[in-house]
Parts: sequence; C-alpha cells; structure tokens
Amino acid sequence: MKAMLHRMGYMMSCWLSCPRHDQPSSGPSDEHIASFLQPGDVLLVEGSSRLSVVIKYLTQSSWSHAALYVGDEQAALFGAKRGECFIEADVADGVRLVGLSEFKGCHLRICRPIGLSENEITALLAFVGQRLGQRYDLHNIVDLARYFFPLPPVPQRFRKRFLTMGSGDPTRAICSTLIAQAFQSVSYPILPIEQNEPPSKAQAANSYQLMKQRHYSLFTPRDFDLSPYFDIIKPRLAKGFDPHQLQWQASSNSVSL
Repeated sequence: MKAMLHRMGYMMSCWLSCPRHDQPSSGPSDEHIASFLQPGDVLLVEGSSRLSVVIKYLTQSSWSHAALYVGDEQAALFGAKRGECFIEADVADGVRLVGLSEFKGCHLRICRPIGLSENEITALLAFVGQRLGQRYDLHNIVDLARYFFPLPPVPQRFRKRFLTMGSGDPTRAICSTLIAQAFQSVSYPILPIEQNEPPSKAQAANSYQLMKQRHYSLFTPRDFDLSPYFDIIKPRLAKGFDPHQLQWQASSNSVSL
C-alpha cells in the first residue's frame, strides 16, 4: 500500500510539473541575468506548468516559483555539477541543485537582500544546502490533489492558507517557504508584521519599530517582489541602458498589436 501511494504521488507530481502546451514560454534571454547574480539572490520565475498556473491564481501574481542563487563556489561544496548554482524545492524531485538553463524561456526577476554580512550570507546558503535531498511527501495524495483543479473556487482571504493545506510540512511543497525559512534563520525581514504594542523607552529613544516574523508557510514567491527589504535588480538597466541606442524596425503608421 505504501509503495502504491508513493507511485501514485510521483505520477501526480510529474503531471503537475509538466508545462501546459497552451501557454508557451516567451521570456527574455537569460544572458543578461547570469553575470549580475550574487549569492543570496532570490530568483523569481513565471512558470508555465499546471502547478504554476494554480499558484499564480492563488497568489494573484505572475510569479509561481522561487530559487536561491548560491554561486558556483558554494554549489561545488554541495556537490553540484557544473553550472548548477541554484537551490530550489521541486514538487517531484524535492530540494535540488539546478542551473540557470532550468528557467530558460521564462520571465525572471532578481530580488536581492540588502545589508547582510558575508558570514550571514554563508549561514543563509548553508541553511538551504543542509536541506538538499529532502523530498515532498508523495504519500500525501490529498496534499497533491488540491492542485488538480485549474482554477479552484477559493475566496481571496483563504488563498494563501490553501497553499499550506495538507501534510503540515509546506517546505516540501512550496519553494518560497524553504527560502523564507532560510532568511528567517539569519533574522532577515521579508514582510514582517509591525507590532502595535508601545515600545520601551530605549526603543522609542532610538526610533525602533518592533517587528514580528510571519510564519514561513505563509510566504509565496510574490512576497519577495513586494518586500521593501529586497532590491529589484534589472540587468538591462544596471549595465547602462540608453534608449537612444535602440534600433527600431521601420513600420507603417499603424502600430502592431
């Protein structure tokens, strides 16, 4: 029975991970991104799999996946093959190392934490590195079956909760929760809750704002985009963009749609 449930779970996860044929990828080339990445960067991905469609609906965002860039040096310490410099949580294969080619053709966004020391970045990467090989609980068929409805009729206030239903171990299901745990392990804010309780005299004197971390299971890929504590890196602009250097194709007076 246990083997049969595992087999069924694996088949379901593989089906969910397959790209939808009616949603072809049309993302920009990744050549501009590779040279701008730094260890600790969060890479957001607009995926096209069946699972991605559900996550994008539930989070009301174009970002359905997140991966953490660890860099070639740290990846080598984790036993990565050449080019595998991202750690992600995949519903079929679990926590794994992948290369930038895994996201080829997808729209991408770099979210960069600000102010972390080298030691904190090392601790951040070590946290996710220690979880390599962890797999999603494929025995939990109910947990997987929630993704089989393309547009589940879930009220907006329950959508994030819907993502965390099931086994009680959302780190194995949602990529962003693993990354959120990693940043919380070094006390870095993503979307913290501002406490309403009055500050102490020492806090008031130093203009401190008391913060509380949200539970990691409530984070989704778009939260790294929304966070005021992550810088959005746009490589085409960072390398020096001049709109006057663009070459436009000659066209008629009508604008192509």
